[in-house]
Amino acid sequence: MKNRILLSASFFHALNDATTTVVPMAFPILYGQGRLITSYSQIGLLSYLGLLATLLVQYYVVRLSFRLEYQTLMFLSFVGICISLACVPFASSFATLLFFFLFMRVATSFYHPIMIAWVSKSQPAAGLDLAMGIQSGSGNIGVLLAFLSFGYIAQRWDWKTALLAWSVLGLALGAFGYLAIKGISSKSEVRPSLHFSSWLKVLGRIRHLIPGFIFGGTGWAVTIYYAPSLLNHEFSVPIGRTGLYLSMWIALGTISGYGYGFMSRRFGRRKIYLTSIGVAALSLAVIGFAPGRAVAVSGLLLFGVFLLMTYPSIHTFVGSSVPRDDQTQAFSWVSNIQILSGALVALLAGLLSDRFGIRAPFLLSALLAAACFVYYLPPGRLSAAPAAETRGPVPPSIDGPPE
Repeated sequence: MKNRILLSASFFHALNDATTTVVPMAFPILYGQGRLITSYSQIGLLSYLGLLATLLVQYYVVRLSFRLEYQTLMFLSFVGICISLACVPFASSFATLLFFFLFMRVATSFYHPIMIAWVSKSQPAAGLDLAMGIQSGSGNIGVLLAFLSFGYIAQRWDWKTALLAWSVLGLALGAFGYLAIKGISSKSEVRPSLHFSSWLKVLGRIRHLIPGFIFGGTGWAVTIYYAPSLLNHEFSVPIGRTGLYLSMWIALGTISGYGYGFMSRRFGRRKIYLTSIGVAALSLAVIGFAPGRAVAVSGLLLFGVFLLMTYPSIHTFVGSSVPRDDQTQAFSWVSNIQILSGALVALLAGLLSDRFGIRAPFLLSALLAAACFVYYLPPGRLSAAPAAETRGPVPPSIDGPPE
């Protein structure tokens, strides 16, 4: 059963993250045409309102998850994703583009709060790192395919054809994910309180991880919404090759994500996480100050390796700190904080880009990453009492040698 849940999560994560990537890939093209998008601030507004919509919807998704089966919710999600991808090409103004984009963000609001929690709850403690690395890496594969395919389809035909093609592909990925968990019940005998006090209690268990959530949301949002414009507009990289470079960015991150389980056992979660944040801060600074295309692309690829390793890492910190029955709320907090921070930074980045240039979002992110690294540097900042009452003791090797 746990393998079927993990397989389903992998398909859904690939579809979910590919969708949230493939639509923003059209933004630099629309900006260049000066038709639907005429400023970086509009890109910032799209990202901000889209992520805010996800934040609000996820609150209700958590409540629905205790009434409906997860398979039903994910069916609604992937059908909505495919419809939204088919609608975006028919946008005739910025207002209609915004409407369809928000519809897409609503449809992609289901996976992170419920499926990651289901993977976490279904896995034994010893297999948690590996499972989180697999589901995280699967999302990265979806992003890789989105970057690679969109760039070349848009260059060969147009951006509308690329989105319509992904609408069809989404039907296949969603169907496979749905069939993998068909007949598996997600019902729990214990339904936690969903009062505000309950949410605050769960947040209290993971409050030490909040800076990490903020960095994760910032790094992803800035790359997805502004890296295509940086390459295409600042360094005159054709949209096809832009997609290739970004697919390489996510490919390297996918490899590092899949390797997270092994590395965490070998070196310890804390060392891997600190290294990832530190190198990510450095690579963002390289991107922001790059004198030419080669340096910028090198910094971007290095950033991909280490940013994408922080996600399974932070998920394992959460999974080992929160009791089983509270994990849906906990992972909702993770997703919501990442979304809110990404939304605010993406909005600010759009304003800064219009004022100072498209490099500004990466320099801003470098400062935030450096601050996060400094915050977690003192021993004990990443430590929390494990949820032993629900998972049992964690093997000593899971955290590597003593710090």
